[in-house]
Amino acid sequence: MAPEYNTMELMICVAARNLEDGKTVAVGTGAPCAAAMLSQKTCSPNLVILFEAGGVAPMLPSMPISVGDSRTFYKAIMAAGMSEMMTTCARGMVDYAFLGGAQIDKYGNINSTMVGSDYSHPKVRFPGSGGANDFASLCWRTMIMTVHSKDRFVEKCDYITSPGFLTGGNAREEAGLPEGGPYMIITDLAVMKFHPESKAMMVVSLNPGVEIEQVKENTGFELIIPDVIGRTEAPTAEELRILRDEVDPLKVVIGR
Repeated sequence: MAPEYNTMELMICVAARNLEDGKTVAVGTGAPCAAAMLSQKTCSPNLVILFEAGGVAPMLPSMPISVGDSRTFYKAIMAAGMSEMMTTCARGMVDYAFLGGAQIDKYGNINSTMVGSDYSHPKVRFPGSGGANDFASLCWRTMIMTVHSKDRFVEKCDYITSPGFLTGGNAREEAGLPEGGPYMIITDLAVMKFHPESKAMMVVSLNPGVEIEQVKENTGFELIIPDVIGRTEAPTAEELRILRDEVDPLKVVIGR
C-alpha cells in the first residue's frame, strides 16, 4: 500500500532527488534546507551545503531556524561570512541555489520586491533580494519550490529581482550574465524546466493525481506542453521516514 504524504513532502522529496552527490548547494531555511538534508541522508551523502551567513558544509544536527543559526556552523569545514559566500558564488563554485518569490514569469525571472505598476507606491512591498540576485545571476542552476497559482505564475513580472532567462533565447548571455540560470521549478501540481532554445517554461512531469488542464488553469501564461509528459515519482516510504523522523521531526516545514 502506497504511503500517504502531503504536497510539501512531495516537493521536498523531488528536490532532494535532483541534488547530485558531490555538488554544492546554497540554501536558506525551510523547505530548501529540508531538501538538502534529505538528499544528504539518501541519494547524495557528499552534497556540500552552503548557508548565506557563512556556514560551509556543516553536519546539521537538526533543522536550523535561520541562515545564521549556530547549527549551520555545526562541524562545518569553515565559518565564513556573507561576503565570502557571495564571492564563492561569483567564482562559479555554487552548483545549485534555491530561490522563491511572489511572481515567476515564463522565462524564470523572479520578483520578490514589489507588486504593482508604481515602484514608489506598490500594491504590496516584499523584502527584496537579499542574496537572491547574486545566486540567480551567478550560480550554475537555480531551483524553485512553490505553490502553483495564476497570481504567482505571471506573463510578466512587475519587477525583476532575480534574473532568469530575461526575454528568452540568448538574452541572458547577451546581458553579460554567465551561463546557467533557472533549472527546475517544483510545484504542488507539476515539475517544470525550460526549453533549451526558447528558454520558455515547459512541463516535464505531472504530480500524482494531477492532469494537465489543472496546470494550465493555474498558470498565467502559455506553457510549452511536450507530446510526452512524465509522472512525478511519489515519495517512497523510506524518504518519508527520514524526512519525518530525522530531518523535520517537529513538523516545522512539512506540517502535521
